[in-house]
Amino acid sequence: MHPKLFPSPLLFILIIFVVLVHVPISLCDDERYGNCSQPFVCGSLGNIIYPFWGRDRPQFCGHPGFELDCQDDNITEIEIMSEKYRVLEITPDSQILKVARDDFWNNICPLRLVNTTLNFTIFNYASTVHNLTLYYNCTLKNIPSVPLFVQSSAFNCSVNKTTQYGFYVTGTTPADAFLWKCGDNVIVPVLQTAANALETNGTTLGATLDGGFELQWTVGSATCNQCLGSGGQCGYNSSTGQFNCFCRDQPYSKTCFTPGTNSGEVPCPIAFLISDPSYFSLIVSITQLAQLFCTWYTDLPSHVFLQMHSHFSRSPTFFLIVIIFSIFKSLPVSFSENDGRYTNCTRTFDCGNIQNIGYPFWGRNRPEYCGLPEFELRCEDGSPEMEIMSQQYHVLGINQIQEVLTLARMDFWNDTCPLQFANTTLNYTLFNYTRDNANLTLFYGCTSTIVINASNRFDCTVNGITSGSYFVIGPVPMDPNQNLTKCNISIQVPILQAAVYGLLDDPLNLEKALRGGFKVKYNATNDTLCMECVESGGHCGYDWTLLQPTCFCHDQPYPEACPTSGISGGVAAIIIAFLLFIIFRRRKQTIRETKSKDLSLLSTIPSLPSENITSFTSSKTDLEKASSYFGVPIFTNEELEEATDNFNPSKELGDGGFGTVYLGKLRDGRVVAVKRLYENNFKRVEQFMNEVEILTRLRHQNLVTLYGCSSRRSRELLLVYEFIPNGTVADHLHGNRAKAGSVTWPVRMSIAIETADALAYLHASDIIHRDVKSNNILLDNNFRVKVADFGLSRLFPTDVTHVSTAPQGTPGYVDPEYYQCYQITDKSDVYSFGVVLIELISSKQAVDVNRHRQEINLANMAISKIQNCALHELVDPCIGFESDFAVRRMTTLVAELAFRCLQQEREMRPSMEEVLEVLRGIEREDYKVVTAEVVDIPADDVGLLKSMPPPLSPDSVNDKWFSISSSTTPNIRSI
Repeated sequence: MHPKLFPSPLLFILIIFVVLVHVPISLCDDERYGNCSQPFVCGSLGNIIYPFWGRDRPQFCGHPGFELDCQDDNITEIEIMSEKYRVLEITPDSQILKVARDDFWNNICPLRLVNTTLNFTIFNYASTVHNLTLYYNCTLKNIPSVPLFVQSSAFNCSVNKTTQYGFYVTGTTPADAFLWKCGDNVIVPVLQTAANALETNGTTLGATLDGGFELQWTVGSATCNQCLGSGGQCGYNSSTGQFNCFCRDQPYSKTCFTPGTNSGEVPCPIAFLISDPSYFSLIVSITQLAQLFCTWYTDLPSHVFLQMHSHFSRSPTFFLIVIIFSIFKSLPVSFSENDGRYTNCTRTFDCGNIQNIGYPFWGRNRPEYCGLPEFELRCEDGSPEMEIMSQQYHVLGINQIQEVLTLARMDFWNDTCPLQFANTTLNYTLFNYTRDNANLTLFYGCTSTIVINASNRFDCTVNGITSGSYFVIGPVPMDPNQNLTKCNISIQVPILQAAVYGLLDDPLNLEKALRGGFKVKYNATNDTLCMECVESGGHCGYDWTLLQPTCFCHDQPYPEACPTSGISGGVAAIIIAFLLFIIFRRRKQTIRETKSKDLSLLSTIPSLPSENITSFTSSKTDLEKASSYFGVPIFTNEELEEATDNFNPSKELGDGGFGTVYLGKLRDGRVVAVKRLYENNFKRVEQFMNEVEILTRLRHQNLVTLYGCSSRRSRELLLVYEFIPNGTVADHLHGNRAKAGSVTWPVRMSIAIETADALAYLHASDIIHRDVKSNNILLDNNFRVKVADFGLSRLFPTDVTHVSTAPQGTPGYVDPEYYQCYQITDKSDVYSFGVVLIELISSKQAVDVNRHRQEINLANMAISKIQNCALHELVDPCIGFESDFAVRRMTTLVAELAFRCLQQEREMRPSMEEVLEVLRGIEREDYKVVTAEVVDIPADDVGLLKSMPPPLSPDSVNDKWFSISSSTTPNIRSI
């Protein structure tokens, strides 16, 4: 081989680096690593580790929801959902926590009756748990109709020296029908074995309650095991709200970096090559080779590789050598037959009347390791059956694309009078209700004065006793003429929104509505890992030994994804590497010539704005004749003309800012939105390059994804985005999709929060959007936000206070100070977002010439209404402002926030991060508005303040505002 291709000094240095792979980064242990290494003792319990913390174990060594209160009398307590529990046992191996209600400890008659509730994001009931229902203040002691098994469960409570009777029901006896006359009832979980013993009088009620029940915690078991396996100690970062792995040198997000592993914590040295423009396009073309290289080369400390790169990165020979090294390193040692579990999990299965069911479900002939434990289906002749939180359901449908289940409660199947009365509860870590449901409340044992033939009345007969029952759709009415509080029992069962109309037309459709079920969205706990597994050629499954998801591959299971290696792949990669090396030499000269031409073109333009020069010239090093530009694929005009049916007018989706957006379908089947810029001139090229550059450097769930673009030298400038099917916020508020009441207040709050999150992310990345408006906020089918259109966006350097530009944007949304001084800051986006908030509150357009002259501009109209205590005139009546106190409260707080965003002086507006924090606080319903002290300032003194700096923005519209027209702003809360 030619000596210049592999110079001997370079080979020698590479060999030295491969040998010296265990260079230590630090010689001293991190203090937090030492603190979290020691188990601790709490009460009578010992050897307690993550996720628990308390006493002398620091908070960062455990999860926030697992603080233990260690008392001096050997009692250990934990607080869950504001309720105290005694901790009886902790079993780390199976993640079981045994607890007992503190208020029921040695006391079957507590002063306060509260049902047991859990934080299902971190806890689940164990399979050993059974519900025990306790009835208090009963008048049934000597009534002959009460069965013997109910009378045998009686107990006494002394309240104010008065003896009251109570009964307990284990849940396996149909006793609820006999206990309607009891004043109160409460549900307390107990162990199944204790409940069985209680039924046979093998134990007492007090002993059963003191025996407690078992919970399984679900916090980061797989992640913690990986951390421990890498030599770290599990912990938690309360600032970021994420898991931390404390290692000897420093904390990492998942595992400690150890030689021979790819923990993802140490930057892959291939990043240094990518940073070099000479190699960028080449590396993008051989992504898989780069991945192989990263897998092996993390053996080298990153700072060592950095030094090596600084000396040799300019040589293409260096790049070729490391690629060849990585290929040989990745060759497998042996090959084996397909793993049996891989084969079994390849096949889908049929269950009842539902076909082709796959992960995360399992049942019938599909082994349990092919699905998650909570998704077992029992396959009968009709619909499949499933258990969620000890409740049995018929599975009426499974939409595996949208991950939606249609369920119907088995106890209400063809029967509106079940033997046991229980609310519908879900494991919210795995299931969430969709927006297709409505709440149905059923009242039993009613003795109220409702008209006997009321349309929502039905009768229940249990053991020969008939009583009045009623149903209510939605919130329970507070009308005293419908005094449903006299009913002994009420439960909630979700039904489909579509069934509500049939139920209103004919109350006899109650059974039909209950059989129609309701919809829940299921969330497999490892969706991201499963996707990576499938993309690597594996099948998702579950390891019942380690109790964590796994990836079944051809040869064996892996924790995350199948490895990419093979002799044939390695040989092909070597050939490709040599071919690319030859092409690289020839291309380099072409790039230099192209760059020279572009720079000469730039010098001939006399009036190029200074802000755009950096954006333009910084892109000259891209290899546009390759298959990517700024790291995104390049499409030919022919491909996109084919995708859009030659830009057929019938496929127009709308105006996307400087261009028309068309619906298209690529050859690989992806449905996309293609933006076609109106004209191909220098200004449009600059906007085109600006949008591509910004979108390629951003990754956020609420920002639209750029799939690719055409070359900037093409006859047309085209951008290819992911297609968002549900239109824009403007469409749903006041456009062609607008329907009264279709966008509820919770959906509007979610839109506001997600949009604020996206804008805060942009500002944190030193980017100003410059065209925030409801037409640029796209919605998917679940009304999730995707912020789009970055043609006007600008990078905002951290060392300057503003950027000067010519005025651009959309009327009604543009910062007033922008028109005055032609300067933009991140507060310009805040003003535009304030207009969007008012749109969400009012469903009105930002600019409407059909309104009164002084109200054409929505921002001016909103400020006027708020200052004149007329918020109710601004709010969309369909969101429930007048009828729902919670909606009224939140709408008022959002209006206050919008008022702050719309201040004329940008210094008085909050930052986008503060806006996001306030919105989240409002949604949590624990946001406290601090009313500033009102100070009267005589008019004569105002002139003395002219030389002083402007005041800070008030905390709310309750504060005094001083202007020529008014000295105070009315209190918005009085509306």
